[in-house]
Amino acid sequence: MKLNSAFDARHGEPVQAAPIVMRITAANAGPFTFAGTNTYLVGVSDLAVIDPGPDHPEHYETLRAAIGGRKVSGIFITHTHRDHSDLVCRLAEMTGAKVYAEGPHRPFRPLRRMESNALDASADYDFKPDRALADTETVSGSGWTLEAVHTPGHTANHCAYALKGQGILFSGDHVMGWSTSIVAPPDGSMAAYMESLHKLRERGERFYLPGHGGPVANPKTFTKALIAHRKMRERAIFQRLREGDALISEIVAALYRDVDRRLHGAAALSVFAHLEHLVDQGRAMSDGEALLTSRYFAV
Repeated sequence: MKLNSAFDARHGEPVQAAPIVMRITAANAGPFTFAGTNTYLVGVSDLAVIDPGPDHPEHYETLRAAIGGRKVSGIFITHTHRDHSDLVCRLAEMTGAKVYAEGPHRPFRPLRRMESNALDASADYDFKPDRALADTETVSGSGWTLEAVHTPGHTANHCAYALKGQGILFSGDHVMGWSTSIVAPPDGSMAAYMESLHKLRERGERFYLPGHGGPVANPKTFTKALIAHRKMRERAIFQRLREGDALISEIVAALYRDVDRRLHGAAALSVFAHLEHLVDQGRAMSDGEALLTSRYFAV
């Protein structure tokens, strides 16, 4: 799978991403946000805003200037990690627009005994949409129609948006060209993530605009490669179990030895998600509840 880290973020500047789409990238670059969070303005005289982004004064002012005196008919949230949703209240107050999303933030499953949620700090539990969108439900403004495409996996409430008639999908953090998505239990679910990838492969969009980084220009081929990559990773994890590795730290040390050690924490969460999936399939078992610190064995 070929990833593409070439991306000119041009922080603080609206960039034409498609005929009726402007991209504004927030200056919140980091290991998990890449060059920053992408906010999209869809439309000409009547706008939809997708993922307002972090509540940074500079990003807010750039958005305010880019919107100008135009009407904003809707604010759409792909998922409720704070780098995507924190600015929504200020933007809704400024524009009077309704807020749309799949629903409020929630983990895929309850916390287990002695377990903590590693992504709690990034979860926006205060977020409440004005309207929760069902899968395939549409919202229209003047010159645009967005279709909700439920894509759980990265979070339980992750939702992509298809721009009808344009062949464009705003893919949030589910599919990005620069990196694979973080899937970290209990916030995320590998089983749901894989199902959502297969779902997107069956759709007809020709161009993805993700929550971080540049566009994905050949999404059918790229999502196929993502599926193959995840399956390959799961086979490798299963093989490590068969060879006697029982702890997630041992598996990470073996499979991610060429990866920056600062990213080993995220790698451990990804391995954990795969192990949960293997346990659910009956191919692995743990010494008690499946936790980050548990010992795992091939079945």
